[in-house]
Amino acid sequence: MKKTIYFLILLLVVVSGLVFSFAPFAFGSGTNHEINNESKPTPKPLSIAGKKANLDERKKWEASPDGIKYKEWEVSPEGKKVHASYDKIKKDIKNFTDMEAVVTSLTFQRKNATSSGPKWLIVRIKGEEYMMQFSPKGFEQFNSLKVNDKIIVRSRSAGYSPNHPYLILSGDYIAHNNKVLFKRDLSKNNRC
Repeated sequence: MKKTIYFLILLLVVVSGLVFSFAPFAFGSGTNHEINNESKPTPKPLSIAGKKANLDERKKWEASPDGIKYKEWEVSPEGKKVHASYDKIKKDIKNFTDMEAVVTSLTFQRKNATSSGPKWLIVRIKGEEYMMQFSPKGFEQFNSLKVNDKIIVRSRSAGYSPNHPYLILSGDYIAHNNKVLFKRDLSKNNRC
């Protein structure tokens, strides 16, 4: 009986050692979540069938009520204005560079929005209005800001919507008077 128990304990120790020694390869090291651009897998090009399936899905969506509404908005003066505002900053977004902005609203709410819904920071960059969405808790970091304050904004992406009057920027970095007010933590997105 003792030999069986010793054997099982020894087996457990060996298996545990193997699991822990290979864990960094299976689950990431846990100490460094930075991913080197050279180690990122390159996306595989879509096959002809994949491209056709994507095109079919897009055509199906464009024929839907939402797709029709979006296409009408896109050619409207409002849609053209939003697209033109993107053109003014797309190089800054692509390069993730500082953009000088002026706060124009800290109280903007969409129609029919609830007070517990997302909060919007509206800014003017290069003569155009842009909006950034935050949770009510995340928006608390901007309590010190006032209309006409000058801030620095960096954004990695932007989005269009017929339901929003301005281009929607991801507010990935916001600073005021050389003090960082908000910096998006992207380390959570680096896990497999």
